[in-house]
Amino acid sequence: MTLTPLDFGKLNTYSVHDRFSKVTVDNFARPLQKGATIEDFLASLPDQLLGRDLPELIERLAVSHEQGRPLIVGMGAHVIKVGLNPLLIDLMKRGVITGLALNGAGIVHDTEIAMVGRTSEDVDQVLGAGAFGAAKETGEAVNEAIRRGAEADTGMGEAIGEYLLEQEFPYNDSSLLASAKRLGVPVTIHVAIGTDIVHIHPSANGADIGKTSHHDFKLFCSEIAELEGGAYLNFGSAVIMPEVFLKALTVVRNLGHKVENFTTANFDFIRHYRTMTNVVNRPTAGGGRGFNIIGHHEVMIPLLIAGLLARIEG
Repeated sequence: MTLTPLDFGKLNTYSVHDRFSKVTVDNFARPLQKGATIEDFLASLPDQLLGRDLPELIERLAVSHEQGRPLIVGMGAHVIKVGLNPLLIDLMKRGVITGLALNGAGIVHDTEIAMVGRTSEDVDQVLGAGAFGAAKETGEAVNEAIRRGAEADTGMGEAIGEYLLEQEFPYNDSSLLASAKRLGVPVTIHVAIGTDIVHIHPSANGADIGKTSHHDFKLFCSEIAELEGGAYLNFGSAVIMPEVFLKALTVVRNLGHKVENFTTANFDFIRHYRTMTNVVNRPTAGGGRGFNIIGHHEVMIPLLIAGLLARIEG
């Protein structure tokens, strides 16, 4: 087949002066000057994409806090592993974070931080020998705390925080669980059996794990029942916490609680289907707004917190 180039001579055109454009020079970023504050930095961002969304998210969180509404953080363990515990503990001390919800890996790494001030073994180095996750003290401490919680009919988060404080571990001040227990901030733990290294230890008891984690799910539902006008932030959990959050939301709505107008945000390295669906889009479809913030936790979460504190204390 022989092709003939298409003639563009009669193409219909219009004036660029009459056309709507999504980007103008008014949206451009502004250079920062020496001595600029975090407020100056946020104001200097281009009024596009995340440069628009991050300041709006900060404003929404600040307004929720000022109105006395909840700010609940659900998170994966990577947030702990990249060193952000001190910032989250500071927010708990200030009364900004009103509740924490962790997956099972969170209690492992947080307990090791409390005990020895370090965590995160080199899996590649020990997996071949079958030694991954076999740290004796970690398994014993976490599973003993869970056993005590089951015996006392309390939740896993409260039980582990209480255990860490009782043991007077040297790095408790850097532990989310110990600090939350001391400050009276509720922490709920949401476990999937077999996902965490403490489940392979001889001291693990499935009945105790299930009992204390299910107790925590009910507590979490109580928190979500009060979320109207507040905010839920998902830090680095791609599966467990988005699923738990969506189930809790449907429970409280089923029971007649009005939870429609609130803010959600997901912080992660990449865009995931589950977090976009279960955290950002579906929960806020009837009101409020969801945000998806892509980037490294060790940069984006401190940036959010710095902006939020500057706004609140401003």
